[in-house]
Amino acid sequence: MNLDAHRVKAARIERSLAKLGPDDVEMRIEGAMLAGTHWFNVVLHARALRPETNDAMHAEFITAAERRRLALAAGPELAALDEIEALRTTHVRGNMPQAREAGERALVLLASLRASAATPSG
Repeated sequence: MNLDAHRVKAARIERSLAKLGPDDVEMRIEGAMLAGTHWFNVVLHARALRPETNDAMHAEFITAAERRRLALAAGPELAALDEIEALRTTHVRGNMPQAREAGERALVLLASLRASAATPSG
C-alpha cells in the first residue's frame, strides 16, 4: 500500500476513535493498533525500510532479524507499536485492571506514531 493510502486509512480510523469515550477501552486499543500500524507503515516506507509492496501487519510478526535492523532506524516507532500490541493482549483479549488507563495509553502511543509519520525521516 502506498503512503497516501496508509495516511487516508489512519486518519479515517482516528476520526472514528474520536467518537469513543473513556469506557470504550477495547475499541480504543484496537483502533490505536489499526491506525498505528498504518502510521508505522508510513514511517517504514518513507524511510525506505520496507517497500510499499511489503507492509508490516503487526509488530509481533516482525522477525528477530528485522527487529535488529529496524531498531536503528525506527526503534521508537516499533516500541510504540509493540506496547499497543501488549495492551491488546491484556485489555482486549484479557480483563486486567486499569482498563481506562490502558485505553488512554494506547491513544498516547498512537499520537507518537502519527507524529513520527508526519516527520518520517526521524
